Amino acid sequence: MAKVLMVVTSHSKLGDTGNPTGYWQEEFAAPYYLFKDAGFAVTIASPLGGEPPCDPKSLDAGFQTKYTERLNGDAEAKKQLASTVKLETVKEQDYTAIFYPGGHGPMYDLKKDKHSIALIEAFASKNKAVGAVCHGPAVLAEVKLGGSPLVKGRKMTGFTNAEELAV
Repeated sequence: MAKVLMVVTSHSKLGDTGNPTGYWQEEFAAPYYLFKDAGFAVTIASPLGGEPPCDPKSLDAGFQTKYTERLNGDAEAKKQLASTVKLETVKEQDYTAIFYPGGHGPMYDLKKDKHSIALIEAFASKNKAVGAVCHGPAVLAEVKLGGSPLVKGRKMTGFTNAEELAV
């Protein structure tokens, strides 16, 4: 069975604001179930291992979807999410693809995490799928391929400054 590595943040504070942050629940839940329903085995990793912080704003009723509702009722998925593997123990050769859910957290820890950067570089060098959503593409900022930024010459999407101001 093909395996996907989902990497979530371990960072819990939004800059100097003191406000809580973490991964965004829907941005984790939707891809998690799309991967699972497509037959992929999913491993969840984070820089510190264990339970990652979830941005409490993402739990608001207005942000709930069929995927978050499914996650909230899925004891097995919640157990897996509460016990993420430590990122430094993960090996690229064990996975088909790597995916980064958003939330503000990845911009603080995963963007500069040497294990995350090395994994993305390893996946990219073997033409394996590398994906991220919303704020997640921040993890690509320091990634190089052949000495050049991985994102050089590529079309990218991500969360815009205008969207940031709106929330």
